[in-house]
Amino acid sequence: MRVWQDAWSAARVAVLTVALAAGCGGRKEAVTLAGSTAFQPFAEKLAGLYMDGHPGANVTVQGGGSSVGIQSALQGAAQIGMVDLVELPPEAKVLAATVVARDGVVVVVHPANTVSNLTTAQVRDIFAGTVRNWREVGGADAPINVVSREAGSGTRRSFEKIVGLARLSDAALVQDSSGTIRETVANDDRAIGYLSHGLVNERVKGLAIDGVASTIEATIRGDYKLVRPVFFLVREPASAATRDFIAYVLSPAGQAVIRQDGLIPAQ
Repeated sequence: MRVWQDAWSAARVAVLTVALAAGCGGRKEAVTLAGSTAFQPFAEKLAGLYMDGHPGANVTVQGGGSSVGIQSALQGAAQIGMVDLVELPPEAKVLAATVVARDGVVVVVHPANTVSNLTTAQVRDIFAGTVRNWREVGGADAPINVVSREAGSGTRRSFEKIVGLARLSDAALVQDSSGTIRETVANDDRAIGYLSHGLVNERVKGLAIDGVASTIEATIRGDYKLVRPVFFLVREPASAATRDFIAYVLSPAGQAVIRQDGLIPAQ
C-alpha cells in the first residue's frame, strides 16, 4: 500500500512539473528583431530553426533597414536591432552591440556583361555618375544603369564608405532591398548594383574588385575589402529570451547556418 501511494505521489509531481513547464513555455517573452533587410532572410531562417528547437519561443523578424534597426532598439519597439554598418553612428553607442556575422558586399552585373573585374576607383566613378558607358571600363558600348539602395540602408552606407563614394549619381535607380536590386540587375544587361554576398545567385554575376573575387575565403583572409559586420543591438537590460536567442545565433549551430547561407561567421 505504501509503495502504491509513493508511486501515485511521484506521478502527481511529474504531471505538475510538466504542466508548469508547459505553462512557462507558453508564456515565454516574445523577441522581435527589426532592421537590416540584407540580413532579414538569414534572421528569419535562424528564428525558425530556433523556435523548432525551443518549444514556447516566439521570435519575429521585421525589415526596414539599419536605421530602423537602431531606432527600434533605442525606442524599445524591437528587442534586437539588426544593423549592417562598417561603423555604428553615435546614437547607437548607448546600445549593447554584438557582432553575429560578417557580410561581403558584392558588386553585381547581368550575366551577359563581359566585364568581370573593376578597380575600387572605377566602382566609385560609376556610382558617382562620372563614368557612364561600359566601354570606359572595358565593356560594350552601352550606357551604364546604376542601381542602388535607399538612403537609410546599412548596405548602402557601408558600400559608400568602403569605396569612398561621396555622392550617388542623380541618375541612379533606388531600390528598397537587396532582393529588388538583384531582380533589377538580372533583368537589365546594362545595369550594375550591389548586394549581400549571401543573396548572390545565378541570376546575376558578382564582379572581382581590384582583381580579388568576392568569395568567403578571400573575405576571411582579408583580401576582399568590401565587407561589413552585422550587429545585433540591444537596449540593456536584455530579457532572458533575448539573451537566449543571441546565444543561439552565436552558437556553433547558429554560426554553421550563417556560413552555409553564404555569410561569414562572427568568430
